[in-house]
Amino acid sequence: MKIMKTVKLTVLGVWGLSIVGCGAILMLLFNAINQPSIPRTIAVRGECLTTAPRDKTAITLRVTTLDKSAARSMKMATEQVAKITDFVRGLDDAEMQTTQFNSYEKTEWNHEKQKSVSMGIETTIAVEISAKNVETIETILNEFAGNENVFSENLRMYTSAEVLKPIMEKCLGVAVENARVRANALAVGDHKRAGRMLSVSYESATNNTSMYKNIAPRMMAMGAVAESAMDVGGSLVSKDTDVSVSVSATFEIR
Repeated sequence: MKIMKTVKLTVLGVWGLSIVGCGAILMLLFNAINQPSIPRTIAVRGECLTTAPRDKTAITLRVTTLDKSAARSMKMATEQVAKITDFVRGLDDAEMQTTQFNSYEKTEWNHEKQKSVSMGIETTIAVEISAKNVETIETILNEFAGNENVFSENLRMYTSAEVLKPIMEKCLGVAVENARVRANALAVGDHKRAGRMLSVSYESATNNTSMYKNIAPRMMAMGAVAESAMDVGGSLVSKDTDVSVSVSATFEIR
């Protein structure tokens, strides 16, 4: 009897272990089936090169006055800027903003006295004027170039944000498509193709501003500026803005 009971218990134990083992195997298989497969991917770069027209021209007019009296120095500067403001307001195609306003005691080193000597209070007010037509800027320069205490600088042509934005966005789309073409070209060797895009990042660059510093005002007004070209009418012209977009994209391989 004891032997029979022992045999029974042994058989039951073996069956129990078999059931547990089968359950463990089934769980492993179930987990393997439900575990998401890691997709094969390919990472490539795409580029786009294009240009954007420089639709705006800008100039900075800097008014600098010097006087022993701080009040008089500031008054002379503000009066001159008021004249510029009134003139610009009379032009249809011009925008103006103040970019600098400061007043401080100006000193110079006196070699005879071997010390700094006060020259008075210097007031500086700078305004940036921009327009779509270069003729508008030339008109402003002709009006104020050579005026006492008025200095013109930083003549430049650039692409405005409203013109540049859609061109950049279109170029970005071209760069992404260029990346997909490259991904397909690489995957075709394995008889595959690029599927959905899993991630993307991009970089962009422009040479948006052509700046011309320290050019004589009358020469600037006539358009005789380095790095620019002259048309037959003698007006200032400029090359378009170079736009480049580069993307790094990762595609699923199917």
